[in-house]
Amino acid sequence: MHHGSCLCGAVAFQIEGDMGPAIACHCRECRKQSGHHFASAPVPKNAVTLTRDAGLAWYKASPEASRGFCSMCGSTLFWQYDDSEQTYILLGAIDGPTGLHLTSHVWVSEKGDYYDIADGVKQFEKG
Repeated sequence: MHHGSCLCGAVAFQIEGDMGPAIACHCRECRKQSGHHFASAPVPKNAVTLTRDAGLAWYKASPEASRGFCSMCGSTLFWQYDDSEQTYILLGAIDGPTGLHLTSHVWVSEKGDYYDIADGVKQFEKG
């Protein structure tokens, strides 16, 4: 089981079961929301239990996906396709070790010009 929360604690959650694989998304939307890129891992939606949701808000980022964040402190927490049975958990929101390692970089065609990806992990031009 993993536990996670936003920076201020208004949103907290637990995940039952395994997460993964861990990916880094460099798309324009992820960079705009986070200020860099997202590192996340998918889990079944029914494996996530909110233990506090006072600040949870959702932003409809595109016709097919939404982004969950804390409306009080701004922490980015979740990303999901609206019609999917899984959600992506932002790995920086996990309390303690995740036990995961990045398996791929996606949307590298949209990455910022101020950094290089040189970790040897697979890269994909799109998602």
